[in-house]
Amino acid sequence: MNMIQTNIVTPDGKVYEGDIHMVSLRAVTGEMGILPNHIPTVVPLEINAVRLKHMGKTQVVAVNGGFVEVGKESVNILAESAELKEDIDIERAQKAKQDAEQQLSGLEKGTAKYETILKDLKRAENRLEITKQ
Repeated sequence: MNMIQTNIVTPDGKVYEGDIHMVSLRAVTGEMGILPNHIPTVVPLEINAVRLKHMGKTQVVAVNGGFVEVGKESVNILAESAELKEDIDIERAQKAKQDAEQQLSGLEKGTAKYETILKDLKRAENRLEITKQ
């Protein structure tokens, strides 16, 4: 079975590197499944899970925005931040979710501060959801 070189990189460094069979992710345009020889493309990512499928197993990574660059032989995910499922600190994610919810309750919708805290909430919820998979 064909493989595709996949890298997930953040400003803090490389989170994942390896040859896999398929990448599944959510771009702003919708769900994408990427296989070897995929048409080259660059699209922005949603805050969501990236699934890396290899030899019947799936590794899940929490990705918080960024871009995916797809070539015929490689997938490069340039993320604002990313964590492997096994590296997620559940207590820290729960606290971040609670803090964001509390801050949102005192802010007016549509303001810049509200949108920033809403993004923090989505990140925390994404991390918590991934730990359940």
